[in-house]
Amino acid sequence: RGERRPPHAPRAQPGVPNVTMASLSAAVSGRPLDGRFEVRETDAGEVLAARSELWIAAEAAAAERAEREAAEKEALLKEALAASGGAAAGGAGGPAGRKKERRIEEKGGRMATTGKLGGEFRRDPNAAFIARRMDKFTALIEKQKAVDAARPREKITITLPDGKEVEGTAWETSPMDVAQGISKSFAKRCIVAKVAYSRRVEGSNSADIARADEDEEGSMPEASGADGELWDMTRPLEGDCKLFLKDFKDEEGKTVFWHSSAHVLGECMEKAFGVHLTIGPPTEEGFYYDSYMGGDAVAEERDFKAINDLAQKIAKEAQTFERLVLSKDEALELFADNPFKVQLITNKVPDGGKTSAYRCGTLIDLCMGPHIPSTGVIGAFQVMKNSAAYWLGDADNDSLQRVYAVSFPDKKLMKQYLKRLEEAKKRDHRLLGQKQELFFFHELSPGSAFFLPHGAQVYNHLMEMIRKEYRKRGFTEVVTPNMFNLDLWHTSGHAEHYLDNMFTFDVEKATFGLKPMNCPGHCLMFRQRQRSYRELPLRFADFGVLHRNEFSGALTGLTRVRRFQQDDAHIFCREDQIGAEVRGALEFMKHIYDIFGFKFELYLSTRPKKALGSAELWDRAEKMMADALDVFTADVAAKAAAAAGGAGDGEAKEEEGAPRWRLNPGDGAFYGPKIDIQVFDALGRRHQCATIQLDFQLPIRFELGYKEASGGEARPVIVHRAILGSVERMMAILIEHYGGDWPFWLSPRQVMVVPVAAAFNDYATEVRDLLFAAGIEAEADLSNKTLNKKVREAEVAHFNHVLVVGEKEVEVRGVNVRPRLRGDDMRGEHSLEGYLAKAVARKAAYK
Repeated sequence: RGERRPPHAPRAQPGVPNVTMASLSAAVSGRPLDGRFEVRETDAGEVLAARSELWIAAEAAAAERAEREAAEKEALLKEALAASGGAAAGGAGGPAGRKKERRIEEKGGRMATTGKLGGEFRRDPNAAFIARRMDKFTALIEKQKAVDAARPREKITITLPDGKEVEGTAWETSPMDVAQGISKSFAKRCIVAKVAYSRRVEGSNSADIARADEDEEGSMPEASGADGELWDMTRPLEGDCKLFLKDFKDEEGKTVFWHSSAHVLGECMEKAFGVHLTIGPPTEEGFYYDSYMGGDAVAEERDFKAINDLAQKIAKEAQTFERLVLSKDEALELFADNPFKVQLITNKVPDGGKTSAYRCGTLIDLCMGPHIPSTGVIGAFQVMKNSAAYWLGDADNDSLQRVYAVSFPDKKLMKQYLKRLEEAKKRDHRLLGQKQELFFFHELSPGSAFFLPHGAQVYNHLMEMIRKEYRKRGFTEVVTPNMFNLDLWHTSGHAEHYLDNMFTFDVEKATFGLKPMNCPGHCLMFRQRQRSYRELPLRFADFGVLHRNEFSGALTGLTRVRRFQQDDAHIFCREDQIGAEVRGALEFMKHIYDIFGFKFELYLSTRPKKALGSAELWDRAEKMMADALDVFTADVAAKAAAAAGGAGDGEAKEEEGAPRWRLNPGDGAFYGPKIDIQVFDALGRRHQCATIQLDFQLPIRFELGYKEASGGEARPVIVHRAILGSVERMMAILIEHYGGDWPFWLSPRQVMVVPVAAAFNDYATEVRDLLFAAGIEAEADLSNKTLNKKVREAEVAHFNHVLVVGEKEVEVRGVNVRPRLRGDDMRGEHSLEGYLAKAVARKAAYK
């Protein structure tokens, strides 16, 4: 949990220049595509860190190790490109410009490469390989159409979300046909369908399709899950099913919209420059496409307009998306001119297996789909920026050009998006942090923030708020060491999977490490004496300082640091207590996020493919978490309905404060299911800070136990829980959420006392001291500046209240309050005691 780079994200390489980041940084930290911050492009995979999962490093590394062990039993594949005879763009150059030594290993679908693939490149609009590829695709699609025409046409039943049943015909009726049967205007809004089949007719070609459209970052969205599979609106249905139709407002619909727009971007890049396309995924805030251009690069002043103009032309043409299922050999032949696609096919598609491709205009690309009905639904398209990248994130591989763009169904949404980006620039926490003198960084301690007095006040206010809640909610705060012998991390498993992310050093011939997380230390605390069932649940909370060895290119303000603190807690409980503890953690989270003004979404991530523990145990755990989510959301809905005057129906709209939870199939940690909580700030940007995770494995590794009522020994379960997550990262989010206009309770500058003349300085000092002694962050401006200048400077510095004191205030022992916000009910004259009481009460109420 917190701020570290997942182990499968590419690392910064020595000598790699800093390059600007856009959509991926927005996904990680919610910041805009503004081009003003720098990260290493090789750390693009850090978009995955937005998940903020506990032990994601161990999870990924364990999966990789299992794949590696399986792969060691297989021989290395033969030279990948030898069979394909790939040529350079437009027939130029061929393999002469490439290193002859290439090694590609099969590792359970993962690739390890050495050498270059791209060869010579020259700009070649409408390159010859486009026509060659189109001819091959045409032959293959005609063959597929003939096969599809011969498939049995059976009557099928299509069930809509409201329970209505629609009759259709297998291999003929499409989701678009059903949508048009509802209304033509509704059909126009539909982006994609989700289909849950109860029965497929004979001859389905959907099974065993190998994914060959993503690199090692796993950047493409999954098309299927436990609740169904995403389906092209124009693709015929294959059996009895439940059908859900999604528009751009739906998250899955938006993802598909941006995925299809990435294909449009790829078509533009091929047409304009003759590039070799590699990977083009959607992101949290748009999409990008990587392409090989040799030593050439996309130039903003020269090329952005050309790409935008081509994209608009493609949108007006309303190009449809055609899906093709093809064998590995057919795919190698179809993409023979693109060595990067050949490498993906060779390594991702098993011999004798199948994959899929889509055609959009002149673009044909490896893709699992699904896609929008046509490019005609793209109403606005804009290239945002470009940068450099490396194939597979490895500096030893070819350098690529990455072009970022964003698209929307209409120009109004684009205008709103661009306006939001401009607002986000003004809220950048690094700029406001300097302007408000909250924190800074220094090259002598990179990745470790120096919190100045005002910044430390905010930091401490956040921790004090959590500490107060701990006392109400039965948590016991503990303090654990900062450094441990590496034996601890061998026991926990971190030494095997996480050592590169730790700061280690030798002490008296033994290796020690600074702790990157608190859970192993808490296990030692639990184990230090015999425990009884009567002690459970045992809730340990820890604000201990953590260190993680992030690469310098990944460090980004307060959102990714090397030294940080978390509101970390581990709950040791019996299995029958899991539900209550999860509900308690959810209620705790909502209480804190309501104070911040955050809206949030809940996701239950379930058993992954490589999970530890029995399926029966996972099923029980998932049901307990699902039940806890049901109870929590129902309670929130009932309270929202009551507040709205509708108590009794137990329902409330999600936008009115009643969240729903969604299933995130297969995305749980390898050691247990988890609940991911995503919050939305004032600009609607998505962040993940809180997490609630079950862990069955650490208690086993540390041999934890407790005495049952019967006298027997039982194993506890650990609930990992954080609300703020990293205090540093939460502070960055709050700076940008509030735009520097802190609420009174959290503000580092709550009160500025301003005397109207030097004669009243003594009274101003007395007022300041009384407020400060009561816990209010108060200052006094005793300078020789004019009254108006003092008041103006206090307002610019974002003091919540300016207290003006003069002869009248001295006589009555009062203050004249000038709030920064117009609607503040404390404006005007108050007695000093009255104001002091109200200010203390406001701070205590988190207002």
